[in-house]
Amino acid sequence: MLIQTDNLTKIYRMDGVEVHALRGVSLTVEKGDFLAVMGASGSGKSTLMNILGCLDRPTSGTYSLAGQDVSTLSRDALARLRNQTIGFVFQNFNLLSRTTALENVELPLFYGKHLTGKERAHRAFEMLKKVGLDGREKHYPSQLSGGQQQRVAIARALINEPSIILADEPTGNLDTRSSVEIMTFLQQLNREGITIVMITHEADIAKFARRNLLMRDGLIVEDKRVEAERGAGRWDR
Repeated sequence: MLIQTDNLTKIYRMDGVEVHALRGVSLTVEKGDFLAVMGASGSGKSTLMNILGCLDRPTSGTYSLAGQDVSTLSRDALARLRNQTIGFVFQNFNLLSRTTALENVELPLFYGKHLTGKERAHRAFEMLKKVGLDGREKHYPSQLSGGQQQRVAIARALINEPSIILADEPTGNLDTRSSVEIMTFLQQLNREGITIVMITHEADIAKFARRNLLMRDGLIVEDKRVEAERGAGRWDR
């Protein structure tokens, strides 16, 4: 079991008012699964993603990641777990604008890895090659299309060989063609054994996953398998 949560709750207190973002979420995710989490704004999906990514702690309940009880870990141990186990992909790419594609991909290697500059550059180049961007390593984000920027972000997420990728609306800022390319590549990564948990509000994007979860009012109200993994073209450069 890669992810297991039991009765997670999250309560935010704002101006003396309690907001119940999660109301008892129990979830299991096996290694190699591909989940799409859907729900309206305020349903709790982003709060759940933040807890799964060790970016926030639940108010109550338990969360185990790769066999570790996350609630028992110190802040430093959590940071190490995030860096070594989880790769993050965001809607807005979160690339450094004055840094090349290669340098953006290298960034996670500066934390906890004792590598030379040459070793970091080599690993980052291999990741860019994996996502079809060899030859673009010296380009800055402003010189890349939205789809290419998201590929750089995926390469950065893969650089430490994570067990799981958490993707928050990974196609939210992309056109249809680029969205299909990104989702096809995420499917390819999943077939290679990487577990993916993705937030999306688009039903067509959710069909690329193996499993769809629907959240409402801080609860998982539907958890179903996708009938057949959707194929969608080739990874075009």
